Amino acid sequence: MATTVNDATPPREKPGKPIYGILYKVTLALYRVFAILTLYVVLGGILIYAFIMGFYALNKSWAAPIILSAYDDKSLDFVQKLVLSRQSIEDLKVDVIRQQTTLDEMAKYRSSLQALDAELQSAIVRERSHDRLTGPELAALEAQKQADNHKTREVLAESHQLETQIKNDLAAGLITKGDAAAQLAALNHADTDYTDSRIAGVMLSDSVLDKNTIGTKSLEVLEKQAELRSDIAQLDVTLNVAKQQIFEDNRQIERLREAITVAKQSPYYLNANGTNRLYFAFVPYDNQASATVGAPIYDCYLNMVLCRKVGSVQQVFGGEQVINHPIFKTQVRGLTIQMNLSRPESAKSQSVFLGRKPLLF
Repeated sequence: MATTVNDATPPREKPGKPIYGILYKVTLALYRVFAILTLYVVLGGILIYAFIMGFYALNKSWAAPIILSAYDDKSLDFVQKLVLSRQSIEDLKVDVIRQQTTLDEMAKYRSSLQALDAELQSAIVRERSHDRLTGPELAALEAQKQADNHKTREVLAESHQLETQIKNDLAAGLITKGDAAAQLAALNHADTDYTDSRIAGVMLSDSVLDKNTIGTKSLEVLEKQAELRSDIAQLDVTLNVAKQQIFEDNRQIERLREAITVAKQSPYYLNANGTNRLYFAFVPYDNQASATVGAPIYDCYLNMVLCRKVGSVQQVFGGEQVINHPIFKTQVRGLTIQMNLSRPESAKSQSVFLGRKPLLF
């Protein structure tokens, strides 16, 4: 009888199974540690970000350095306007000199016209006064002349009868031809004198008319006087306009000079005209109290700790500037300061602090 041998043996474990378990446990532990560390890092980042946000929201001494280039749009536009303003001043100066010269010439010409008008007026008054004196006398002389001519005409009428008598006596041989010729010549001379007397009477009548009435010659003189005074009036208008133009040009020059004076207080002017490199910073209005001339400037690591003094505030500009907040990235309104830096590399920092260290270290 065959015997049955029991070959049953306990099963052997697969090689490597304990190693997988250990690796699994280590991996799980490392995952948990990493997750916890990640959570703490995220929480720490959130706390740090919240602290930074709160710090810059409450801090009243921070400023943001800005770099101004002579070739950026604002600087070029500023320089162009400055050059145009100076050119306008020079053009206005030339125009003022030209107008002033013209004004002086017109003033001299007006003075000569006024002197001529005064002389003309004096001549008119003098002639009229003379006419008032001599007019009646000439009128009386004219009447006397007419009476004399009337008497002369009567005498000549009798002389013509005497001429007939002379011719009859000559024909009768009572007088010689020489005597007759002499007597006839005397009669002819009397006729000539009468004619001259009549001409003188007519001319005297004309003189009386001129002396006692306003004739065409007087009207011509008055017309010349009116033209002269019209020229003076036109010169007065031109002179007033020229004076007003000079006044306005001078006012414009002063306004441009004032504008340039104000522009010289701009950082763009200093940046465009300075030979050395200049450093500027933006200060929001909320931090304006810290921006005083001579206030120390601090630059910090991580924008808030381990601060060191790097310079001082040299100048404060009044013009408004608008930039993006260095942390919040929102638009902020403020003003610009010029920094005198002993460490120029601080001009590249994200922010600096004025007056004191922000966290006392």
